[in-house]
Amino acid sequence: MARVPTIQADSDFRLVLNFQNVRLKDEQFFRLCSDNSDLRIEMSAAGELIIMTPCKPMTGRRNAKIALGLGNWAEQDGTGECFDSSSLFSLPNGAKRSPDAAWILKSRWDQIPEEEKDHAEKFEEICPDFVLELRSISDRLPDLKEKIEEYMACGARLGWLLDPIDDFAIIYRPGESPERIESPGILSGDPVLPGFRFDFREIL
Repeated sequence: MARVPTIQADSDFRLVLNFQNVRLKDEQFFRLCSDNSDLRIEMSAAGELIIMTPCKPMTGRRNAKIALGLGNWAEQDGTGECFDSSSLFSLPNGAKRSPDAAWILKSRWDQIPEEEKDHAEKFEEICPDFVLELRSISDRLPDLKEKIEEYMACGARLGWLLDPIDDFAIIYRPGESPERIESPGILSGDPVLPGFRFDFREIL
């Protein structure tokens, strides 16, 4: 297997490398991620590598609140599995993405063979039912919108874009125009996440 070069990035650095003509195989992409474990690496459907540095402490705090709330609800509900921002999914369009939080219906998750769920160099193709993107100070809003729209096009049933910087949320549902909510309070996950509630004010 050809060697994959390591990559260095500074704080708040976002780099896009065009690999359209040299699409990395799963094992090469896994090797790249393993050799650069201090970075968050995604791949677009076109084969571009998107490389980001770890989040700042404030964003990590916000992510933790979201993951805790979703995780507690998922444990009580029992109909699906939740995932944090370190999880990477291979979407049907070929992209490899890491939402800040995600949830997959248990019946869909259970269809993946156990030996493939934790296979080191294989990324099972599945799009979460629910995806959430949290804007940090270094994120460009158009990029996050495009990312959520990609999830929806790949089969997600609910998407949340939370922006604590400008104090708004955008809710995405299949076949509907995105709903922007200014200064949100309690956000509801119904009917995809029945009974899930998240207080947006916790991440301000």
